[in-house]
Amino acid sequence: MKQITSAQNPFIKSLVLLQEKTKARKQSGTFLIEGIREIELALKGDYELETILICPELVDLSNYPKIQESNSSIIEISKEVYQKLAYRDTTEGIIAVAKIKSLQLSDLKLPENPLIVVMEAIEKPGNIGAMLRTCDAAKVDAVIIANPKTDLYNPNIIRSSVGCLFTNQIANATTEDAIDFLIKNKINFYSATLQNSTSYHTQNFNLPTALVVGTEATGLSQLWRDKATQNIIIPMQGEIDSMNVSVAAAVLIFEAKRQRGFI
Repeated sequence: MKQITSAQNPFIKSLVLLQEKTKARKQSGTFLIEGIREIELALKGDYELETILICPELVDLSNYPKIQESNSSIIEISKEVYQKLAYRDTTEGIIAVAKIKSLQLSDLKLPENPLIVVMEAIEKPGNIGAMLRTCDAAKVDAVIIANPKTDLYNPNIIRSSVGCLFTNQIANATTEDAIDFLIKNKINFYSATLQNSTSYHTQNFNLPTALVVGTEATGLSQLWRDKATQNIIIPMQGEIDSMNVSVAAAVLIFEAKRQRGFI
């Protein structure tokens, strides 16, 4: 088994760039996954792993047969090298180099009566990760990121989603293409916005449905508000007029799941 003990190794330096730079991830078509659970979820989500790096001081790979059977090349690295690559404070001694997936609307496989979540122009990786975690918990059928402002393979999205980046069907698209896709597939979409809205709980989410959320600072673009089946709002009873976008999305998603009998 190959071993790398120096943090100055050219391959390790290239992996540091993958961790830090969107450009490096796009150019190489690869990204890093850190942690046992995240790597196992990536394998379950049919992500292809090119290389697995393990620190024998921190992990015994024989305890994880699914990872061993992934047909990836395995490299042993020193603790110094691992700490150079690790993104998280709490650590498990394993990092994988994975291939980026195609994230096209045409790749989505939808059931007859889908529940979809659309996120428009969300910038904070932590919010995207939190929403992906909720989408997994609710087993939504697909996530569309409209006008993406953040690289989906940002390590902070992987961390904050606790690997749910790999358990959701996800597509990137422009707002125009996302709306065209929903209309073409006869999916009602409900835009969460303050303008011209009605309370979310009065709507019927039992038909093919997409729930659309935008940034806390500027909300959804005008096109989502103009084209929506209905603009919806979560009634606020305190002094503020909005919630964190990931919290608002969770409220809407689980109302839809409640109406559908949690099926």
